[in-house]
Amino acid sequence: MRVHFIAIGGSAMHSLALALHAKGYAVSGSDDEIFDPAKSRLAAKGLLPEKTGWFPENITEEIDQVILGMHARADNPELLRARALGLKIYSYPEYLYEQTRSKMRIVVGGSHGKTTTTAMIMHVLRHAGLAFDYMVGAQLDGFDAMASLSEAARIAVFEGDEYLTSPIDPRPKFHLYRPHVGIITGIAWDHVNVFPTWEGYVEQFAAFADLIEDGGTLIFCSSDATCAAVAANAKSSLRKTGYEAHPCVNEGGVCSLVTPDGNIPLKIFGEHNLHNLSAAMLACEQAGVARSDFYAAIGEFGGAARRLQLMAAAGSTSVFYDFAHSPSKLRATTEAVKRQFPQRKLYACMELHTFSSLSKSFLAHYSGAMQDADVACVYFNPETVKHKQLSEISAAEVAEAFGGGVRVFTDSGKLVSELKKLSGEQANFLLMSSGNFGGVNVRELAESLCGEKNI
Repeated sequence: MRVHFIAIGGSAMHSLALALHAKGYAVSGSDDEIFDPAKSRLAAKGLLPEKTGWFPENITEEIDQVILGMHARADNPELLRARALGLKIYSYPEYLYEQTRSKMRIVVGGSHGKTTTTAMIMHVLRHAGLAFDYMVGAQLDGFDAMASLSEAARIAVFEGDEYLTSPIDPRPKFHLYRPHVGIITGIAWDHVNVFPTWEGYVEQFAAFADLIEDGGTLIFCSSDATCAAVAANAKSSLRKTGYEAHPCVNEGGVCSLVTPDGNIPLKIFGEHNLHNLSAAMLACEQAGVARSDFYAAIGEFGGAARRLQLMAAAGSTSVFYDFAHSPSKLRATTEAVKRQFPQRKLYACMELHTFSSLSKSFLAHYSGAMQDADVACVYFNPETVKHKQLSEISAAEVAEAFGGGVRVFTDSGKLVSELKKLSGEQANFLLMSSGNFGGVNVRELAESLCGEKNI
C-alpha cells in the first residue's frame, strides 16, 4: 500500500505516517515547513521530505491513498493534482476510522483533559496486556509513538479533537470516529475562530454524543452542567454513565486514591486529574478491565508531556509545565498546584498564544482564571496577534480582563528576568502555554528557577 501525506509535518499527521510505516506501508509526504520533534522523528525513519514545499509531481497514479492535513490549503497544488487523478483522499480522522472500522473504538472528547484521560486508558490497557490501536496528542512514557495501528488489535483508543477535520472538510475531527464508547470530559468554550457562539460550540458535543454507535456508551462528567445536559438530550439508544472526581486523600504531599482495597498513592494530583481518572476507569471497564486491575495499574501513571509535567525540582521549589491556555484549564491547573502545595508560594505564568486567547472579545472569559496564584504573570507577543490578523490588544486590556493584579509582559526577556527575581525557597512555578513564551527554552528556565539540574 502506497500512501502520501500532504502536510506530513503536523503533530497527528507525522505520527500517523510513522504508524503506517511501522505497519509496512510505503509512505511519502510533503510540507512547506517541518519542525522538531516531527522533523527528527521522520528523518529517523527515512520519511523526511528531501526539500520543503509542495510538488505536484509527487502525486502519481501509483499512489493508493492520499491523507490531507489541516495545515494544507484547499488550493494546495498536490491536492489539486490528486483530485485530478481521481485518487482517494482522506483526512487523518477519516483514515483512522477506516483502519479501525471492525474494532471497538473508545474516543475521548472534551474541552480539557482529553490527552490525560486518553493516556490513562492507554496506560491501563497496556498494563492489562490488551493490544490496542491509538492516537494521542502527546508523547507518553513507555510508548514509542503518538499513534499506532495494527492488524491484531481489537480495540482502538483515540483522543477526539473538536477542531476542523481538513481544509476541505469542516466537520470536527471527533465526529468522524463513531465510537462505541464516547467520553465528554467537560465543555468550556474554545476555538472561537471556528465556533463563534457558545451555542454553536456546544452543538458539536451534542452531535458527537449522537454519533456514538447505537447500543454504545456515553461517559460524561456529571458535575459539568453542560455535559449533563448534552447527555440527557442524547439519543436513547445509548447507555449513559456520569462520573465525578474519584475520592482521594492528601497524604504527606501525595495524592492517594481511596479504594475498597486501601489507599493507592498516585504520581499525579489535582481535582481535574481525579475527574480524568474516573472517566478512564469507566472506559477501561467497557474494554473488559476489572476495577481492581485498573487500580493496580494507575498508581504508576506518570502523566503526559506538558500536562502538569514536573520540569525541575530542588528542595522546596518545583517547576511545572502545562499545556493550559483556555480559561477553564488555567483555573483547574492553578488550583491543583496551590491545593497540593498550600504551604508554598505559587508563581503562575501563562502565554496567550491561541486564536481564542488573543481575541479581544474573548479576553473577559479569563477573569479570575489565575486567582489561586500568589503572583500571576501573563505574556503575549504582539507580533503573534498581527500574524493571526486579530485586532490589536494592549497590556492594560489584558491586565483588566484577568484582574487580581496580574502582571503582563510583551517581552519574553523581561518575563524571564521577573520570574528569576521571584525564585526562592517554599515556592512553586507553574508555566502554562501551548507555545514557548516567544522562544524561551523552558527546560533551561525551569532548572535556573530551581538553582540546579536534578530532573
